[in-house]
Amino acid sequence: MLRMLLLVSFFNLCGGLSGINAQNLDQIRLPKGFEIDIFAENIPGARSLAISPAGILFVSAPNSGKVYALIDKNQDGKIEKTVVLATRLNAPNGLAFFEGDLYVAEIDRILRFKSVEKNIGADLSVSVIFSKLPNDRHHGYRVIGIGPDKKLYVGIGAPCNVCLIDRKNFGVIKRLNLDGTEVETFAYGVRNTVGFDWDPITGELWFNDHGRDWLGDDLPSDELNHAPVANLDFGFPYCHQGDLPDPEFGSERGCEGFVAPQLNHGAHVAPDGLIFYTGKQFPSHYENSIFVAQHGSWNRKEKNGYRVTVISRDSDGELKSEVFADGWEKNNTVYGRPVDLIVSPSGDLLLSDDQSGVIYRIFYGLPDRSP
Repeated sequence: MLRMLLLVSFFNLCGGLSGINAQNLDQIRLPKGFEIDIFAENIPGARSLAISPAGILFVSAPNSGKVYALIDKNQDGKIEKTVVLATRLNAPNGLAFFEGDLYVAEIDRILRFKSVEKNIGADLSVSVIFSKLPNDRHHGYRVIGIGPDKKLYVGIGAPCNVCLIDRKNFGVIKRLNLDGTEVETFAYGVRNTVGFDWDPITGELWFNDHGRDWLGDDLPSDELNHAPVANLDFGFPYCHQGDLPDPEFGSERGCEGFVAPQLNHGAHVAPDGLIFYTGKQFPSHYENSIFVAQHGSWNRKEKNGYRVTVISRDSDGELKSEVFADGWEKNNTVYGRPVDLIVSPSGDLLLSDDQSGVIYRIFYGLPDRSP
């Protein structure tokens, strides 16, 4: 009975749940010249994405404890084969692919699947490279990535909405060697990042951060942050959105001395995946722009988010954010929840949706897919 009540409560918070599929895909709106289709379906809870140079797409499903490999054998933009790489993992979320190996972040540890691309469908060599992540489940979905320095970065969220924390080990982005050694804190005061990437020109880190809840529908804003060097402090739990002291903890330090966001996404939009577009398929003005998947609000009276935005610089060098794709929410009914983004070798933008259990392919025009 309790479980049923919880499900009903979640249903009401989301304003009703439906799903995007091939029949109602046309409700997704895109800029002129762009198309969207279903790249893969029947991947319940699909969240984080990683891709190999050969185009094998890896997808995490933390709710079911699974990691998938999706194979488009003939490179026609449709998946022909789905392989379950792992099951019964502890909420595997973050994925990173590097030099043939797949790195998978569970709540409390990071695994390496050795030479995974060559051994899909066979017994994989799996090792634990790091086993000392906190086991807190609140903000426990870990996000990982491998930077230009060939180090593994991992976000460790605060185990609360807002609270005083051990600021060396929670609300941070850490980095370590690919063998799990030399762990250090790279960024502080990060409430909960669910997406980061490196500028392909400068090699500097950019990341999203989810703002706290229960300050009303319009405060505070979620953030886009820039960390060009290590050891910067972004203010949590004392300061939000760069200029809003926390009503409970802000009196201790306020906002002075913390790094302000480069851009505010808006309140409760839940910016998850973040990717620099490095493909050559989209029109040239999208090159090196930042695409962000907004998972959407869960406790706002009027829904916000549930879309993909693109962030670029205007003629004055200022960052500007525009809606790139929307239609996953209409009249407070939620049809899908974008989570993560990745650029395929052919320049497609692939997007996961954990509510509909699908991966979308967004492309410009009708690209030539002949060998």
